[in-house]
Amino acid sequence: QVQLVESGGGLVQAGGSLRLSCAASGRTFSNYAMGWFRQAPGKEREFVATIRWSHSTYVAASVKGRFTISRDNAKNTVYLQMNSLKPEDMAVYYCASALDGSGFRWYIATDYDYWGQGTQVTVSS
Repeated sequence: QVQLVESGGGLVQAGGSLRLSCAASGRTFSNYAMGWFRQAPGKEREFVATIRWSHSTYVAASVKGRFTISRDNAKNTVYLQMNSLKPEDMAVYYCASALDGSGFRWYIATDYDYWGQGTQVTVSS
């Protein structure tokens, strides 16, 4: 059974940093793309960042230059380093896993088949 467990969320002042972690189990981690999405109250879930099995990365325009995604296949863990946080970054952040391939749409939530429970990120102004 595949499990994704996020950690690292919390309360931070605007301009601060947080690092989210997502520990995966139940599948061969290195073969899969891993992504981060977020959902703020009253809004749809939106793409944040993805790292593919090749370690290619994609980051949403709204966080480019501030957020970095990385993975440690030896630890079955994906990270999201978030710097220069803004109040508009406040949301529940979800880790997701997807079978990577030529047709994979990293920015589409429904292309991911497993999700974590989410971790809250609160940014105070």
